[in-house]
Amino acid sequence: MRLHRLEVSAFGPYAGREVVDFDTLGADGLFLLHGDTGAGKTTLLDAVAFALFGKVPGARAEAKRFRCDVADRGTPTEVTLELTVQGHRFRIVRNPEYERPKLRGDGTTKQQAKASLTWLGGPPSGQPPEGVTRVDEVARTVERLLGMTGDQFFQVVLLPQGEFARFLRAETKDREELLEKLFGTQRFFDAEKWFSERRQQKRRELNEHRQSVREWLARIGQVAREEPPEDGAADWVADVRNRTSEAVAEAKAAADASATARERAAAELDERRTEADRVRRVRHAHESLAELAKEADLRAEWKTELTAARRASAVTGLAAEADRQRERLDGAVEGDRRAWETLVARGRADGRVGSELDGGELGGEPDVATLRTRAGEVREEAGTLAGLVEEAEQQHRDRNRLRELVETSEHATAQAAALGEKLAGLPERTRQLRSELDAAAEATVRLDAVRTRETELARVLGEAERVPTLEQDAARAREAERAAVDAHQSAREELLDLRARRLAGMAGELAGELREGEACAVCGSEDHPAPAANRDGVGEAEERAATEAEQAAEQRRSRAAAARHEADTALAAVVERLGDRTADQLRSEVDEVRAELATLTEAAGRKDRLEQLVRAGEAEYEDLTAQRTSAEREAAAAEEQRRALADRVEQRQRRLEEAAGGFADVAARRAHLTELSGALDGLADARAELREARARVDEHAEAAAEAARTAGFADVDEARAAARDQERIAELEQSLADAEQAEATARAVLAEPELFGVEPDRVVDVESARQAVERARQQAEQDAATLQEHTRRARDLDTLAGELDAVLRRLAPAEEEFAELDALTEVVNGRGQNARRMSLRSYVLAARLEEVAVAATARLRSMSHGRYSFVHSDAPGSHGKSGGLGLDVLDDYSGMVRSAKTLSGGESFLASLSLALGLADVVAAETGGALLDTLFVDEGFGTLDGETLDVVMDVLDELRAGGRVVGLVSHVEELRQRIPTRLRVRKARTGSSVRIEGGLDGDIGVA
Repeated sequence: MRLHRLEVSAFGPYAGREVVDFDTLGADGLFLLHGDTGAGKTTLLDAVAFALFGKVPGARAEAKRFRCDVADRGTPTEVTLELTVQGHRFRIVRNPEYERPKLRGDGTTKQQAKASLTWLGGPPSGQPPEGVTRVDEVARTVERLLGMTGDQFFQVVLLPQGEFARFLRAETKDREELLEKLFGTQRFFDAEKWFSERRQQKRRELNEHRQSVREWLARIGQVAREEPPEDGAADWVADVRNRTSEAVAEAKAAADASATARERAAAELDERRTEADRVRRVRHAHESLAELAKEADLRAEWKTELTAARRASAVTGLAAEADRQRERLDGAVEGDRRAWETLVARGRADGRVGSELDGGELGGEPDVATLRTRAGEVREEAGTLAGLVEEAEQQHRDRNRLRELVETSEHATAQAAALGEKLAGLPERTRQLRSELDAAAEATVRLDAVRTRETELARVLGEAERVPTLEQDAARAREAERAAVDAHQSAREELLDLRARRLAGMAGELAGELREGEACAVCGSEDHPAPAANRDGVGEAEERAATEAEQAAEQRRSRAAAARHEADTALAAVVERLGDRTADQLRSEVDEVRAELATLTEAAGRKDRLEQLVRAGEAEYEDLTAQRTSAEREAAAAEEQRRALADRVEQRQRRLEEAAGGFADVAARRAHLTELSGALDGLADARAELREARARVDEHAEAAAEAARTAGFADVDEARAAARDQERIAELEQSLADAEQAEATARAVLAEPELFGVEPDRVVDVESARQAVERARQQAEQDAATLQEHTRRARDLDTLAGELDAVLRRLAPAEEEFAELDALTEVVNGRGQNARRMSLRSYVLAARLEEVAVAATARLRSMSHGRYSFVHSDAPGSHGKSGGLGLDVLDDYSGMVRSAKTLSGGESFLASLSLALGLADVVAAETGGALLDTLFVDEGFGTLDGETLDVVMDVLDELRAGGRVVGLVSHVEELRQRIPTRLRVRKARTGSSVRIEGGLDGDIGVA
């Protein structure tokens, strides 16, 4: 990873938009961010972290306040970072969430967080070429490219203030938390979790097995009605099963005995019930015969009534039929009257039939044959009109068809005319569209060339507009160089003057040091006859101050000369590229080209639309032509059909008017004739029915009188009085039959052999025998239930014992498997037989920490002149705490291993920096960190003396090998003299500024 450019706007203490060029700043591989405390040095690193991951390292992440409090209301808070990772250069622009003023009205509104990632070259495989615009997706893309998370980046690339001093002195738990973040030991944590979860699962399964054993024992105890013992369950189950088998045998013997007693009692009861039934049957037969003797007279009356009713039944049927025939005659008379009235009403509508009714052959009472003959004639006449009715219906349909044909012809003619009008203007319109399309195609061809020319002219114009600024910069640079030269000459002259004055006053200086009786430091004499006087009083301190001032002036002169040379070079390059063209000429050319470009762009943009319009116009012309031809054909066909149909309608109309006679139409006349023939047939039928009814009445009356005389009745009325309905006859027959049957049954019972000699008054004791059977039944059922209970209990015990044996067979291997898993889980989690009290995760972290200690020792020994080296300890902690992450230092001066807490402040910084660099190397190697070309070290150099600082700088110089860039963040003044390229952050009353020193300058306004 290499950083190129950082821009911040209203971020942290920076109120405006500030730019840091890391390519220029890190050209030598080592640069310094320096300035006063609180000036905003670390904020630049926070801006890098925020651009990459949307968060900042350390405790500052909790505040989540990124916007500058004194920034202008309209200035957005934004961070832009350009960098290269794995050969892919891209730009990240990120805005945090903050409150901004509303665009309309008063108050504020929340500005949502935004982020975008734009590829400045080809995108990596699998990435969209247009970049990424989602906040979370930008961070994930950066993590995939870097191969590390934000927390790892903060520890590996942005070595933070004081973090590794705390890590050096941290307890095992705190050190473990940081290492977990850096080395991603989640998979080992998952393994520990898997073992723990597996053990819990197996413990649950084992408990389920044990609970199953307890449940089966409890069920066996419930069946056996005993409490199962705590131990010896198998022996107890066997004993219970033996005792249950003995109880089954005893219960079976008792059940067999009671069943035999029950059978004997039942046999005795059956005998007594049989005897009692014979007595009951004899007694019932005697009682039935006595009752029948009492009803003998009543049965004689029933027989007389039944005999008379049977004789009268033959007469009543004929009398009823005679009555029905009289009712039929009355109905026939009424039907004849209604049929005559109907015929008269239908015949009056026809003149010819009306005359026949008034005095012709239908007048009076015509016979049936005459009526039927006339009805046939009328029906035949109506039949001849059936075909004409169908023609009348066709006539109606043809008239409707004539109207439709007229309308079709008129519509088709009008449509053909309208389509002709549309077709008239289409050719001219199509020619115009083709002309516009040709112009648009030509504009498309010219567009690329004009666009390229506009881009080139705009670039040259931008350089031309920079000429006044470059000239002013060059003039200011020359003026600054002259001022620096004058200041340097003045400082040099002052230094030379001070040196001359000091040399002149050196004798006075020596004289001032002479003491009476002491030898002179120059000549060795103890006699001082004429000591010189020191009049000017210029000493070593004044000379040293003047020398430093002269050196500072010389450095400013060198920087001013370099700045002047750069300004002149930039101006000369621009002037050379411009040639003779001025900014006004270029601006005019740009305006002309841009106008031409806008015209061509507009014309080219219409090309696709014009192509569609031309194709649509041609298609429309063909479609309209086909439609007009179709309309003309349709109009001609409709007119031809109308003329032919009109002739047929006129001829048919004359025939229909002649057939209709005086009626509205042929259908009306045919309907009238149909109704008239029906009326004639109706009257004929009524006359025939009337004649038949009269003959039947006389015939049935004579038959009924003859039947009454034959049955022995004086007349029909006497027969009707003796008649009975079928229900009464059936009742009499049933009563007489029941009496005969009862008498026969009773005598048959008395005649049975088994009832011979049985007295009807005899008493048989059945109840005592029944009670004895009930007692025997209860005892037998009780013994059977006891046998069933013991049998069921034995069967249940056998089943439960089998289940218990199966559970016990599964319990043994489950206990062995759980014991093995439990011991292994304890070891993995740092307990049990794990003597070092190290979990699997701690063991892995201890191996990583050992690698870190080896990598950090190489730099610590160099920084401490071979005195100190790191020592990793995997000893368990005190009071049973987990171990494996101990980190001490070996002091080669004493040969003793010391705690890191005993190091002095400077030694702690050296150890912390070595540890940070070693950890960075190990994490970089773990995550593919050969691509990490940029590293920042934040603060801590103020605790070092000059010699140690030299050693530390040598180590940092080594980090630049292979093109790596190292940035130091410090306010230590001595680092400014050692590092040629610096970025200064200076805090003032109204703001701060950031300036790149060492041959470059530039201001960044910061609040």
